[in-house]
Amino acid sequence: MTYVIAEPCIDLLDKACIEECPVDCIYEGDRMLYIHPDECVDCGACEPVCPVEAIYYEDDVPDQWKDYTKANVDFFDELGSPGGAAKVGKTSADPQWIKDLPPVTHDE
Repeated sequence: MTYVIAEPCIDLLDKACIEECPVDCIYEGDRMLYIHPDECVDCGACEPVCPVEAIYYEDDVPDQWKDYTKANVDFFDELGSPGGAAKVGKTSADPQWIKDLPPVTHDE
């Protein structure tokens, strides 16, 4: 099991979760952040710091955002398991359906 980042992160990319993650398993795509399911140690440190409550334990993802569990897995299909997000930096590996979503404006 792992944590999953869902829809509220799209086009926000706050990155507070990245700063909190002790194992560097949160990767940056063009439109949102993703948690590597094999690198995550399930510590939960990322969840409370997310300003838009986009991070959920895999079993607790709200029904309307269940597709984001697969998006978090699909993001790593080509990327593999590089062993840390800092080594990779921002990547354009967002799943196509994430790329195709209309732009999201977040209220400040």
